[in-house]
Amino acid sequence: MIISVLNLFFAAVIVFLERRNVVVTWAWIMVLLFLPGAGFVLYLILGQNLSRRKLYKMKEEKRGRFHALIEAQRERFRESRINFHDPQMAYYKDMMFMNLTSGNAFYTQDNKLDIFPDGLSKFDALLQDIGKAEHHIHLMYFIVRNDLIGRKIVDALACRAREGVKVRFLYDHIGCSSLPRGFFDQLIAAGGHVAAFFPSKLRYINFRVNYRNHRKLAIIDGRYGYIGGLNIGDEYMGLVPRFGYWRDTHLRFQGSAVLQMQAQFMMDWNLAAPYRAFYENDQYYPQHQYDGKIGAQIVASGPDEELEQIKNGYIKMILAAKESIYIQTPYFIPDESLLTALRMAAFAGVDIRFMIPSKPDHKMVYWATYSYLHDLLEVGIKCYLYERGFLHAKTIVVDGRVASVGTANVDIRSFKLNFEVNAFIYDTAAAHRLQRIFEADQENCRELTLEIYRQRPLLHRVEESCARLLSPIL
Repeated sequence: MIISVLNLFFAAVIVFLERRNVVVTWAWIMVLLFLPGAGFVLYLILGQNLSRRKLYKMKEEKRGRFHALIEAQRERFRESRINFHDPQMAYYKDMMFMNLTSGNAFYTQDNKLDIFPDGLSKFDALLQDIGKAEHHIHLMYFIVRNDLIGRKIVDALACRAREGVKVRFLYDHIGCSSLPRGFFDQLIAAGGHVAAFFPSKLRYINFRVNYRNHRKLAIIDGRYGYIGGLNIGDEYMGLVPRFGYWRDTHLRFQGSAVLQMQAQFMMDWNLAAPYRAFYENDQYYPQHQYDGKIGAQIVASGPDEELEQIKNGYIKMILAAKESIYIQTPYFIPDESLLTALRMAAFAGVDIRFMIPSKPDHKMVYWATYSYLHDLLEVGIKCYLYERGFLHAKTIVVDGRVASVGTANVDIRSFKLNFEVNAFIYDTAAAHRLQRIFEADQENCRELTLEIYRQRPLLHRVEESCARLLSPIL
């Protein structure tokens, strides 16, 4: 009786005080009703809204440094005074303006871009750049493993720190919960700095577990910037038999886009670290004359934002499509707005191809993902299941002209709960390269048709239905 009364009270708190999305509210009420007592504990750990006051203060620092540039660029967009290196990109001017005004994502078009389709190529390049660093190395990762590549990265960082390079390493406390104590000791002893994002003051409980810094950034001397889906661990190198070959997409920028990545790292570092970086130090924002031609915006989103900038960017891309949309994501738990955008594009005759892994790494999330495939298949969207290994890429390519690659999955967690960062790329040649990678991946897929989907076992349907009910809070 007492537990029932408490559950009703907590449900009332969620409905009237939290002012959540209605779908999320109902999901939490179900958890409270079906898991009396335990449901409230889960809510305390997973469900509380994040206090934003301190985070907003940090964002003002970022806006402060780039405020004049952003306001000047807004005026140039309004007056149509942007001269695009690739004339076809003028069609996406409204999307650039949206990312600029809602996410303070400065548009640059002096960038060079390397695309890495797996961990072997990415980590080989990163280690080379670390070895050549002269002033600073900034790394931010969601997961770091105590394994071959993890130790190799830390060894390389410690070596550079001993030679006077300023090294900062920011890791997510939840994503790296399995790291042994002392993992970073040699880096710290060498003069490097290490900080955990949202660490718990209690040993076994973290009341901010639901808000994870899922960003993966590496900035070397303010000149090279890495962004994409790869964490640091042997599985991301394809060395763990459970997953086999790990198909992911990571980027390396050279150009002014790196300065936006640097600003994001600094903001996250200053939020997490007891010893703040000198945000206004121009040594972290070197001014070079870059000869690249690729347009880009670095767009961040998270629970500290009122708007869901990356999701809105995805929707804007989808609605701009005239010919094709290629999507790769390991998880697919869309909200109604994104699902509606995909269906509208399909009804308009756009060739939409959607790729997910054929085997799960998180079963509950995979069941929820599978439940949404019906919504795609019934409107003619082609669905492919990647079978060579595990597909972890987060890539969208539209019309072979624009693309987005980053850390955000196509799911509600990435849109609302995680701290994410994506590169929006405005360049026909780069988009074609990403499109060709997708088409090559199709050779390692089996197509899931609506007929095959309808023949799945009853048990799978039950699992999917249960997971879908909880999908807003997964």
